[in-house]
Amino acid sequence: MIKLYRFLKQYKAYIGVIILLLFTQVLSDLYLPMLMADIVDKGLANKDINYILKIGGFMLLIAAGGTGCAIMATYLSSKTAVGFGRILREKIFAKVESFSLHEFDKLGTATLITRTTNDVTQIQQVSVLILSMMVTAPLTCVGGVIMALQQDKSLAWVLVVAIPILFIVIGVTLKRGLPLFKVMQEKIDKLNLVLREKLTGIRVVRAFNRIEKERVRFDVANADLMNNAIQVNVIMAVLMPAMMLIMNLTTVALIWFGALRIDDGTMQIGSLLAFIQYATQILFSLLMLVMLFIMVPRAQVSAVRINEVLETELDIIDPQKPKPANSKRGFVEFKEVSFRYPGADQTALSNITFSAKPGELTAIIGGTGSGKSTLINLITRFYDVESGSVLVDGVDVREMSQKALRAKIGFVPQKTVLFSGTIAENIKYGKEDATREEIEHAAQVAQATEFVSEIEAGFDHQIAQGGTNVSGGQKQRLSIARALIRKAEIYIFDDSFSALDFKTDAKLRAALKPEIADATVFIIAQSVSTVRDADRIIVLDDGQISGMGTHKELLKTCKVYREIVASQLSEEELA
Repeated sequence: MIKLYRFLKQYKAYIGVIILLLFTQVLSDLYLPMLMADIVDKGLANKDINYILKIGGFMLLIAAGGTGCAIMATYLSSKTAVGFGRILREKIFAKVESFSLHEFDKLGTATLITRTTNDVTQIQQVSVLILSMMVTAPLTCVGGVIMALQQDKSLAWVLVVAIPILFIVIGVTLKRGLPLFKVMQEKIDKLNLVLREKLTGIRVVRAFNRIEKERVRFDVANADLMNNAIQVNVIMAVLMPAMMLIMNLTTVALIWFGALRIDDGTMQIGSLLAFIQYATQILFSLLMLVMLFIMVPRAQVSAVRINEVLETELDIIDPQKPKPANSKRGFVEFKEVSFRYPGADQTALSNITFSAKPGELTAIIGGTGSGKSTLINLITRFYDVESGSVLVDGVDVREMSQKALRAKIGFVPQKTVLFSGTIAENIKYGKEDATREEIEHAAQVAQATEFVSEIEAGFDHQIAQGGTNVSGGQKQRLSIARALIRKAEIYIFDDSFSALDFKTDAKLRAALKPEIADATVFIIAQSVSTVRDADRIIVLDDGQISGMGTHKELLKTCKVYREIVASQLSEEELA
């Protein structure tokens, strides 16, 4: 957890003020019992009203000052802890944004959400306690011991007996409870995973009448978390009563043996009251440390989980001195590229070699699992090649900055993703400074204007999270518009026309041609009719290039392509 607190540097001024305020508060708390002893032993014993009023007024002033310091310290502690939580969330989010697809697959979305929210909250809560109690408790404890010994040294043995017993109770409790805190965070991950899957897949759940099944699945995860929390709380519930019992027994012992010393004439009543007050402060400071001991182990687990994210070594990083690609524009070349997914035994792509240049349409076709999307992911550098090289504008993509590389690409993914916001905002996602005219033009080319104009709010219509309030075809058209507005050098359409009807598909392709005429275009498709007019068709089979050429050339030379064509087109269409 100490590693995380390096982010508190910008709050060091606040922390300095907090320590000063808490130190002042502790001094006032330690000074009050001594003044109270003077009132009892000197003022009340001599019936000196003026002395009582004088010292009493001084006590009120000190108490008011201590209270003010405590309030201010608590306010600054809360402000610092909340700011610390904000910094942590920013750091985690920025780190996750730099993850490659491999890191996402390794950690998982559900646990990343939990670590960004629940785990940061745990750190934030313990930060308040640390800032407010870590200074107060030790000072109060040490100061209380010193002040108590000044009142009477003979009663100190009561504290010598009570404090070790207290630490034994704390140690036994934490030894049993600490392992359960880590398990609790893992169970929160599981609950988050089940809930997220149910909410995102609600249509599938309802379509297959699996509502009760999912409810049972959620209840199991929920009950599992509940049982773990009960175990933790049962263990920790023993701690507070045990603490209070020890504190009360200590007070009884002090009164008993103190009364004997008063009866002997070796101790005054005021000194006994002050000693009891200091003993209470000492034990209460230990109680505050116990609260820290309860919170810190769970926060420690959360800190480890957060550090795992922040210290994750990235597979894909920018070079220290990125190479610019200014000499060419839109050229893509694969040189003997091979790739396998992390942990896989077999390669997903083997010895892929081809080149594409501006003005050309390169289509990629093949069966399911043949490596089509994998090949595209290497161009965008979502993954890095195992051997060989992918060149964009004559520069290896590993030698370019990721920002510069992806600025050249207009990408329409296979799984269409829209964000919550207006239609205009979703299209502008491709170009932040796009004008209204550019948005409307991109939508018109993508054949989205027709359905947008039928909506009352038009381009200001709100898209629900995940685009659930528009159809699959509408999502694809908006996604295409988002890519077109970039005016990119390279366009990638990953099975992006599958949800369109034939009429819309034909109109979109006709409008698309002049827009992308000067760009390098890649189309991944399952349909032969989509790729047959391409300048180059790459046929993938089991991760290897089975054939490459035009539609007519491949019909003559590539067996795999002929099989695909025969499965989709009739003999008349082939002729």
